[in-house]
Amino acid sequence: MSNQELEELRSKLDEINLKLLELLNERAEIAQLIGHLKTKQGMVKFDPVREREMLNELVKHNRGPFDDNTVRHLFKQIFKASLELQEENKNKQLLVSRKRHPEDTIVMVGDTPVGKEPIMIAGPCSVESEEQVNTVAKVLVDQGVKLIRGGAFKPRTSPYDFQGLGIEGLKILRRVADRYGLKVVSEIVNPADIEMATEYVDVIQIGARNMQNFELLKAAGQVKTPVLLKRGLAATIEELLFAAEYIVSRGNSQVILVERGIRTYEKWTRNTLDILAVPILKQESHLPVLVDISHSAGRKDIAIPIAKAALAAGADGIMVEVHPDPSVALSDANQQLNLEEFTNLMSALQLPVTSSTVK
Repeated sequence: MSNQELEELRSKLDEINLKLLELLNERAEIAQLIGHLKTKQGMVKFDPVREREMLNELVKHNRGPFDDNTVRHLFKQIFKASLELQEENKNKQLLVSRKRHPEDTIVMVGDTPVGKEPIMIAGPCSVESEEQVNTVAKVLVDQGVKLIRGGAFKPRTSPYDFQGLGIEGLKILRRVADRYGLKVVSEIVNPADIEMATEYVDVIQIGARNMQNFELLKAAGQVKTPVLLKRGLAATIEELLFAAEYIVSRGNSQVILVERGIRTYEKWTRNTLDILAVPILKQESHLPVLVDISHSAGRKDIAIPIAKAALAAGADGIMVEVHPDPSVALSDANQQLNLEEFTNLMSALQLPVTSSTVK
C-alpha cells in the first residue's frame, strides 16, 4: 500500500469520525428530550427493556466486521453516556446547584453572615428552664458566639423520652436571646407551626428525622426565615440536596445545610461523620454547609479534633450542644459539653469574630 493510498483511507476515516460525532450529538439531543419528558411524567430514566430491544435490533442488522458482542458493548457505552447526560442536566436545573448559581449564597441571620467566615452555633440540646438557657447564653456571649440553639420540640426515637417544652421553650429562648443580643435556632416538626415559629426563632431548624418530611419542607419554603436543614440518618448527599430544593423552589433561598453524621455499622460513635460530604456539598451546591459535631459522634471527648477536621474540610461553621451540667440533662447527656469544655473548644478553634456586613 502506497503512502497516497494510506492517506486517502485516513482521510475517509476522518470524514466518518466527523459524521459519527454529528450523529452521536444528534442522538444525545434526542435522548435529552426523552429524559425531560420522563422527568415531567415521573418516569424512571433507565428502561432495561427498551435498551434490550435496541441492542437486539442492532445485532439483527449487524453485517460485520464487528462481531455481535462488540456491537453490544459499543452501543451500551453510548446508551450509558446518554443516561449520564440526562442525570447531569437534571442536576444542572436544580436551584441549589452550583452549576445554576456559581456564587456562594450568604445567609444573613440578623447581622451575622453564614457562609462567609466560619461561625459557631451552640446551646443546649433541649430547653429545660430559663435559668439553664440563661447560664449557657452568658458563656456564648463571652466567647463571641452570636447564634444560640435549643430544642423546644424534640422528636425522639422513644415516645417515652423527653419531648421538649414546646411553645414555652421557644418563648424562653426568645427572652434569653433578646436579653443578650443573640439569634435563635430551634427545630420545628409540624408544618402548621412554621408560621408561629417565625415569631420566636431567627432560624428554623429541620432535623434529621424530618429531612424528608416534604410538607414541612414546603411550609418552610413559604416563609422568609432562614432554614437550617440537617442531613437524614441514612440520607444520601443527593437526597439532602433534593430536600433543600423543596425549600428553595418554594421561594426561600436562605437555606443552610448541616452534615450531622449518618448511620453505619460503627458502634464507638453515635453516628459516622461523613467528612467527605462537606467538600462535595460545597462543590455541588452554593449553600452554606455546617457540621454538627455533637450528633455526629455522640461523645464529647473528641469534639475538638472533629471540629478542626470539619473546618479543614471547608465547613462554614460548627454546631455543638452545651449544657451547664450535662450529667443531669434531660436529653443527649453524653454528647453535650459543659461550660468549661465549650470554652476550651472555642480557644482551640480560634474562630474569627463575625462581621456585620458582607463584602
